[in-house]
Amino acid sequence: MKKRKSLDHRHRFPATIISLAVRWYFRFQLSLRDIEELLFERSVVVSYGTIRRWCDKFGAGFAHRVKAARRKPGHTWHLDEVFVTFGEPYLLWRAVDQHGAELDILLQKHAFVTAAARVNNRAENSHQPTRERERRMRGFRGPKRTQDFLSSFGLIRQHFALKRRLLRASLYRKQLASRLAAWREFTGIAQNPSTVS
Repeated sequence: MKKRKSLDHRHRFPATIISLAVRWYFRFQLSLRDIEELLFERSVVVSYGTIRRWCDKFGAGFAHRVKAARRKPGHTWHLDEVFVTFGEPYLLWRAVDQHGAELDILLQKHAFVTAAARVNNRAENSHQPTRERERRMRGFRGPKRTQDFLSSFGLIRQHFALKRRLLRASLYRKQLASRLAAWREFTGIAQNPSTVS
């Protein structure tokens, strides 16, 4: 098996910082400047442009590892679309299984399929985090950048988005710790960033 290069290979900052910034960007409703400020508070001086480059460079790879490690998709799939505009309308198609796990997304300029009447299913609800993130980002910037962002965003966000309201606090913390340990494995980080001095 081919050994993966260290995350911080040819980067000025340690892998723990890069991993943390990428996780925060895709998991939380934070702007690049918010992450720059959070890192500055931890005595890490890095520009929001550098954080954007890290997200562009590593986000898809991390999302791919998250997808490869999760359970097999359910047997029932839902497909839904939502309009996104960049001066002209595009359709954002999203496929999810019956558990709400995102299977795939596609941003398409022309609609080749006529959408069925809106149904209250998991695909319809799966657009909510996308719309919230779109508002936070004050709109998506362009089709390619949007496709790239959303391909990573959905998978990484879902990896950490536990159904907290359905879990006892102790079980929630246990599952979150498990997800964070898996994230460290996906990103090649040997230890928990919070224990790094």
